[in-house]
Formats: sequence, C-alpha cells, structure tokens
Amino acid sequence: MRKLLVLTTVFLVIAGLVAIGIPTGAFAKDIKAGAVINLTGPASTWGQFHAKGQQDYFRYINEEKGGIAGNKIDLTVVDHAYKVPEALKFVKKFCTSDKMDMIATWDAGSGIMAKPIIQKYKVPNINYSTYQGILKPPVDYAYLPFGSYVMDSYAVLGYIKAIHKGNAAPKVGLLTYNNAYGKSIHEPSQEYASKNNIEIVAVEEFPPKSLDLKTELLRLKDKGAEYIFMQCLPSAIIMALQSADRVSYDVPFFGTWTSTDPDFFKRGAGLIRDRMHMQFPGCLPGDGTPGIKMIEDLMARYKTVDKFDCSYWEGIVIGAIMARAFQRAHDKLGKIDSESINVALETFQNEDFGGLIPNITYTATDHSGSFSARIVKINEDQTFKPLTNFWNPEKEKVTILK
Repeated sequence: MRKLLVLTTVFLVIAGLVAIGIPTGAFAKDIKAGAVINLTGPASTWGQFHAKGQQDYFRYINEEKGGIAGNKIDLTVVDHAYKVPEALKFVKKFCTSDKMDMIATWDAGSGIMAKPIIQKYKVPNINYSTYQGILKPPVDYAYLPFGSYVMDSYAVLGYIKAIHKGNAAPKVGLLTYNNAYGKSIHEPSQEYASKNNIEIVAVEEFPPKSLDLKTELLRLKDKGAEYIFMQCLPSAIIMALQSADRVSYDVPFFGTWTSTDPDFFKRGAGLIRDRMHMQFPGCLPGDGTPGIKMIEDLMARYKTVDKFDCSYWEGIVIGAIMARAFQRAHDKLGKIDSESINVALETFQNEDFGGLIPNITYTATDHSGSFSARIVKINEDQTFKPLTNFWNPEKEKVTILK
C-alpha cells in the first residue's frame, strides 16, 4: 500500500511538471537578469521609471504565468548614477561572478563601452538608449529595443518637410548636448536634409551642466531657424523652452523619444503649451492595442505609477523582449542560458508584441530591432496626441493625421 502511495505521488508530481511546461528530466531554476540603470544621477527619474516598468513586467510574468516554463525570472537592478565606469564595473560583475543569463544597460556610453565585455563573456545585452553607435560591427550580443536615433532624425525632418508651408526649404536648427548622445542626430539629420531640400541653418551644442540656453536660442533665431530639433534630456528641454520665451522666440520644438520623464510635466507647466513634439515608437492610451491594455493592467495591478509614462513604457518593453527571448530559448533549444538566449534573439522575425512596440526583427548582423516611427504632440497634462501613422521614414511617405 505504501509503495502504491509513493508511486502515485511521483506520478502526480511529474504530471504537474509536464502541465506547467517543465522538462521532466530537470528541475526549474531561476533565470538571472541584470539591469544597470541610472537611479540617482542626472535625469534619474527617467531611470527610476525604467526600473519600475521592467520590475513590474517580470513580477507579472512570475506571479501570473509561473515564470518562463516554470523558471522564475530573478531580476537584479543596480544604480550606476549615469557614470560609465560604474556601469562597466557592474557589467563585468554580472558577466563573471553573477553569471547573468541576460543584462540591460542604460545610456549610450555604457552600451558602447560594455560591448567588449559582453562579447568576451558571451552575455546578451539590450541597451535602453538607442544610440546607433552600439550597432557598429561587431554587433554580437548587443541589441537595441527599436530603431536608433537615425530613425528619429529621419522621422522628425520628414514630418517637418510634410507640414512646411511655402516653396522655400524649411529652415531647421539643431540644439543638442555636446556629448555622443547629443551629437547622435547631427550626421543623420545633415544626410537626410541634403537629400530632401531641408536647410540645417545652425547646429548649437551645449554641455549637459549648462544652466541657461539664451545664447544658443538667440543664435538659432538670428540664423532664421523655423523649427528646432533637440537631442537632450527632459530637464534641458524645459530649459530650452524657458530660454526661448526669454528671447521672444516662438517656433515649434521637436525631440526624440527621450524627450519626457515624470518631472518634465511638473516643471513644464506653462512652458510646453502647444509647441512640443517628439518621435515616439510606442503604444499610447487610446490605441486600443493589446500592448497598451497590458500596460494599463500592470499600472492597475501594481500601482507603481499612476499615469502613462514613456520611461515606464520602455521598462516594460525591455522586460517583454527579454522574456520573449527566454521563452524562445526554452522552446527552440530546450535550455535557457546566455548562449541559447542570444541564438533565440536572432530568430526574431517580424516578432509581434501586440502593438507595445513595432514588430522586431533581429539577424546575425542587424540588431536594430525595427525602423518604424510616428510623430506625437506632447501636451501639458501628460497626454500625447498622434500626429502621424507609423511609417518607415527611410522608405515611405508620412501620412499626417487630421
């Protein structure tokens, strides 16, 4: 009788494992994910909401889905305070003693400098910043979640070209940080403008620690810039809007998808008005897609944010891409480790995330993810109005929404 009871128990355990997708020859193990994020440095509210999004998404997968094929995702988030040397210290620890299965880095500098480390230890890394320099060969193990700042540059200038009135070429001024992130829009903007009858009348650079931009705005005004395209973090965009008012300069402003964070709307009251726009490749409230419904569900479930936020959105995006890669590695290769995850990522072909982001394709030589953009208007009440449909700004004509 006792023997029969033991056999019955073993049978039930095996049946349970099979039911939740765990191979019967192995025990489930945690999937180790690491994220190096700016939680306390300049513009850290952006990073704090990135962390919230990624943590909420993995919590949801663990609590509601039982993890990936029965394996829980164990996420470790560390703070590098926007300092590249700190980031590299954590990346090396993640790759060696911590033996992470996949990691994420935050800024352009960290993503670039981490490449030799992740390639040496063969640990896939997805970067929150979409700086195009990360995609330079060799691209092994380094991924972007969606199109780079090249795409942003083409999209913003393509939109300006489409809405510009009159026969003369639109005059555009660039206002950017003087670092790699700021300069990331210089070359692609000049390239696109030269081919599409757009005049870049001036490029004004400034250090991230600047406290006033009146001089830069006056120079742009004197050069006759009718539109300002910026590449800087939200606090600097607020400073640019303040400085424009001080020199009586009333023109439309455009930014990349990095233009807002939760503090942007608090500090931008009375300054944003109806003049701020950006390229944003994600879902928005009102889209009605499964992607935005999932975000709204996470917000209601965990209450870590109380309103749609672009940085929270990107944290979820990074989590969703990682989780999909973990699942694919299990399904295709029967194991979840850094090598199988990297192989799985390179099988993404028009991968559908329910509208959370444009569909993703990765190949062995192209880890850019997608090249689909749309322009939105940024409102002071932290809402966003789509001004175009999604389009490929390199190959397609933009459609302006009425």
